[in-house]
Amino acid sequence: MRLSSRRTVRRLAADAGLLAVAAAFVLPLAWVVLSALDPHAGLRVKAPDGLTLDHFDAILTDEITFTPLLNSLVLCGGATALTVVCAALAAYPLSRFSSRLNRPFLLTILFATSLPITAIMVPVYALFVQVHLIDTVHGTIFFFAASQLPFAIWLMKNFMDGVPKELEEAAWTDGASSLQSLARIVLPLMGPGVAVVTVFSFVMMWGNFFVPFMLLLSPDLMPASVSINDFFGNRGMVAYGQLAAFSIVYSTPVILLYVLIARRLGGGFALGGAVKG
Repeated sequence: MRLSSRRTVRRLAADAGLLAVAAAFVLPLAWVVLSALDPHAGLRVKAPDGLTLDHFDAILTDEITFTPLLNSLVLCGGATALTVVCAALAAYPLSRFSSRLNRPFLLTILFATSLPITAIMVPVYALFVQVHLIDTVHGTIFFFAASQLPFAIWLMKNFMDGVPKELEEAAWTDGASSLQSLARIVLPLMGPGVAVVTVFSFVMMWGNFFVPFMLLLSPDLMPASVSINDFFGNRGMVAYGQLAAFSIVYSTPVILLYVLIARRLGGGFALGGAVKG
């Protein structure tokens, strides 16, 4: 009985801890949803005094929402595509060919992921000024991709290791090149891995404030992650309702991206046993 009681107490303690963690995540989300509909939104999480869509009407303009969102989609979409392509090309030789340099290279790029972005922005800014990439969309895309590439290579390489090499060898026998086997065999079989890298890279770039704030100077090029700062006025004045409404609209592309590729995340390497027998 004592052992059973101890297990019950531990289970209840674990459940309470999980509920506390869940509440820490749910309360901010509840504030965003409730404040977006509350005509008198404030800092507290409370039931709305009434329901209104005035906050959405105030932000749904080209200057406040649509242009920054379009800028974010161009920046993050282009950088994500570049990151996924480069990560696949870099991870393929690391996964398929053995070398004494593989481990040092992987450790080096792992170290690169630990560098704080604020520590390298000053030399990056100076470099971008010298090569005339400052205040350019393509320059910001290049830096976004470069900053996410180390961890993307790690993820891609681990997923690529799960694809049987024998399937590629059969394609090589039929005359396929390494690039063809990568594009037609490896990447289709590691669809969940490509989806994970895509979502991770896009989300990390989508919420990045510091990089576009430093590298982009023109107001008409600013993404939504920077323009959201406009809702914080001077002397502590904040438009909480409009901020909450903008946050919901700002989160929509990330949610849609996850929904579109969620079925890929639940898959697996279905042909993993195709080489047996």
